[in-house]
Amino acid sequence: MVVDVSGGVPDHLIRPHVLLFRQQHVPAIDLEFAGYPPESSGAKSKNHIGPHRCRDGKARALTGCARLSESKEANIVSNPETGTIGVVGLGNMGLGMARTLLRDGFSVIGFDVSMECQAKAAASGVTIVAGLSELFEACPTIILSLPTANHVRKVLGGDEGLGGRDIDPRLVIDTTTSEPDVTRELDAVLRMQGHILIDAPVSGGPAGANSGNLTMMVGGGDADVARAMPVLNSLGGKITHVGPVGAGHAVKIVNNMLVASHLLTMSEAVRLGNAAGVTTENLIAALNAGSGRSAISEVNYPKWVMNGAFDSGFTMGLMRKDVRLAMALAKDKKVAMPVSELAGQIWAASEGLLSDNADFNRITECDPTHKGAKS
Repeated sequence: MVVDVSGGVPDHLIRPHVLLFRQQHVPAIDLEFAGYPPESSGAKSKNHIGPHRCRDGKARALTGCARLSESKEANIVSNPETGTIGVVGLGNMGLGMARTLLRDGFSVIGFDVSMECQAKAAASGVTIVAGLSELFEACPTIILSLPTANHVRKVLGGDEGLGGRDIDPRLVIDTTTSEPDVTRELDAVLRMQGHILIDAPVSGGPAGANSGNLTMMVGGGDADVARAMPVLNSLGGKITHVGPVGAGHAVKIVNNMLVASHLLTMSEAVRLGNAAGVTTENLIAALNAGSGRSAISEVNYPKWVMNGAFDSGFTMGLMRKDVRLAMALAKDKKVAMPVSELAGQIWAASEGLLSDNADFNRITECDPTHKGAKS
């Protein structure tokens, strides 16, 4: 799919973290790392690629569109169907999304099993309810931000879940990093009752959730995604419709598998460069000017590794879970991935070296002999 930049935007105006190759007949390649939007207090860019009407009013079903400088308000279209939004899961990501929705003028109700999370959300202006049943009754639109597919299944399925209630159709946006097949299974059940489920897993961390600059990989029917766009535009800085229900979750798993692998290869590159007499700073500067660069070299190392901060907000436990999802998906689909499988083994072995709560960038400090981790 070729990204068409409307109006011939000159190169010097393109956001520096996005590289668009405009060669004819060659698919545009976006090297922006989904997890890390630029820090900015100004208007945010929107890039929605998919078979939908672009914000300049031109339908580009085949080429998509990229708009690089539009105000947030112009992208959040009033839609009476959206109504009050219920957020299930008020952890770092769910709370950040709830804050963004409130700031954009939406009415937000929240629920979380954690009293601490409830208190933080209430302090931010979210109306807290005692249980899911109350949230389901009050909210035409429901956002899920949960740890695993099993949590999603419990919220949406069964007698106590949305599927067990006799209420008007709801729009459910699942931002969880979940399992594609579970999502499709739940969609089949909910659709029989008139509900709409789209999967829109996110990348960008708590900072992206709080700023409304998340990257969103969306799976769902064209009409369903179009209906969800007012909410997605509030939450997302980069929104890509990648296919039918379940496709978003598949892409997110692939994305995180690559990130996990890139962290390992980058740490090896640094060790090799250091052993050959090159400082990490000089190595990173040279790599980022060449074809070997990646989001890990451009963002993770300068922002969280080289300065010893290790405070990205994404943990070892979460990344190990995502790597396991990738390995399970490959096994289920009978796809051979020898290189990625080796990376998966290294991440699994790190459980004895780094706690689940450690920052995921700490994997770069693991001793390559697996004898331990740096202090």
